Amino acid sequence: MEITMYDTLLQLPLFQGLGRMDLTNILSKVKLSFHKFEPDEVIVRQGDKCEQLLFFLSGELLAETNHFDPSYVYTEVYKKPAVIEPYSVFGLHPNFLSTYKARTKVKMLMIEKKYILTELNNYEIFHINYLNILSNQVQIEHKKINKVYASGVHNKIVQFFLIQARKTDGEKNIKIKMEDLAALIDETRINVSRELNDMNDRGLIELGRKSIFIPALEKLSTSIQTTKE
Repeated sequence: MEITMYDTLLQLPLFQGLGRMDLTNILSKVKLSFHKFEPDEVIVRQGDKCEQLLFFLSGELLAETNHFDPSYVYTEVYKKPAVIEPYSVFGLHPNFLSTYKARTKVKMLMIEKKYILTELNNYEIFHINYLNILSNQVQIEHKKINKVYASGVHNKIVQFFLIQARKTDGEKNIKIKMEDLAALIDETRINVSRELNDMNDRGLIELGRKSIFIPALEKLSTSIQTTKE
């Protein structure tokens, strides 16, 4: 096995901790499919059946989640190697929750679902890594539930952005009408507009036409603790 392949696999959370011999055995038994995508090319769509483990290796990846009631689109940016929706591979509804497409040139690794059951789960470290990822995601979602009832316009808006996020940091963009956001957080449109403009002036967000860009969610999330209504 080439060192470059070895290093590439070790960047991925599900393979961290495996030795060279284990990785060599995996490569001899598991079909790894590497794919390249051009900017704006769709990799999978929201609602598609999840029959593969997807690993984002390099480039910049967009994850777009379309919410239909009311209609808005929440977009996140991936810049570091990551496994994509490992929780969507199994369960009652094994479908992708978001649409993933390349923002720049992107490299992806795909492993068919069957190999998880027949080969990869034979490695205890892989099994533990998978369970840790799923457990961490559940814990993140549980923390979101405990913070749903924020008070004050600023805190409500920030908490809404946090609840939508799969990743707790990085760039986010949401396409939404002002009146829809106001309805979702149970505030008046004028109060929401006033607060968003203040956040824009402070550099926490960038307002566009029916869109809100968040340069760094981690920076915005700290403001929920320091803002007094």
